Amino acid sequence: MTARRTLTTLMTILAIAGLSTRALADERALVDMAPPMQEHLLGNMRDHLHALDDILAALADDDAGRAGEIAEARLGLSSLDNHGAAHMAPFMPEGMRAIGTELHHAASRFSQAATNADVEQTVKAQRTVFAALQNITATCNACHDGYRIR
Repeated sequence: MTARRTLTTLMTILAIAGLSTRALADERALVDMAPPMQEHLLGNMRDHLHALDDILAALADDDAGRAGEIAEARLGLSSLDNHGAAHMAPFMPEGMRAIGTELHHAASRFSQAATNADVEQTVKAQRTVFAALQNITATCNACHDGYRIR
């Protein structure tokens, strides 16, 4: 084996070992939920990912207005009833609940920014849209970094 191949193999083994160690030492807070509640929450999160994908597709089609509509309907404050937020909230620790609330607020702010960008059609408005979109994904990361249900 060449030195380069040996080094590559060693780096791969170390990377895999590091990932395994991190998986074993998961320090995120475990949120105790009954299996049906876990499935409900996971279903909501999968829908959030699909909504983000639909938002990105609308932005790629240069339709910020549609992206805003999707965000509000599927992630924003208007979506709380559809996700059973009032039913789920009591099963979440305060920090997790606060992050979830911020997600919905961030999505509604994105919706407004996208609507404005659809009217203004300026580079500054587009930057505002992408900054608002990043605020949504930051809340997703904050929750996933801090909490787990399994």
